[in-house]
Amino acid sequence: MTMMNAYAQYTNSKIMTASPAELTRMLYDGAIKFTNIAIIGLERNDEQKFETYLLKVENIIDYLNKTLDMRYPVAKDFENVYNLIMGLLIDADMHREFAMENMNQVNKHLHTMRDTWAEVVRTARESA
Repeated sequence: MTMMNAYAQYTNSKIMTASPAELTRMLYDGAIKFTNIAIIGLERNDEQKFETYLLKVENIIDYLNKTLDMRYPVAKDFENVYNLIMGLLIDADMHREFAMENMNQVNKHLHTMRDTWAEVVRTARESA
């Protein structure tokens, strides 16, 4: 139990000291992790696991979409991708025959978004 408390404290500290850019990267990492777990749920026909982790991904995408700063033109591009991802997630939930294909597409888009975000942050740091 002590190890779990130490890990929880470490994670909390990491979150509390992260910059907004780092927090966004953490959200992408979390969405990717949860997408992978949802895919495992599909592979194992574990509906509860699939549903639980699909919802977690939906919540992260919804949060990222709602917190976009639309003063920046690139925000519209991010919004379009988030809406696409959300559509794939909803479709995966409603139509199991397409769920695996949709979740794999979500995973691909999330990796691209995370990598793009990392590049934006790196470029911003270099120009600062």
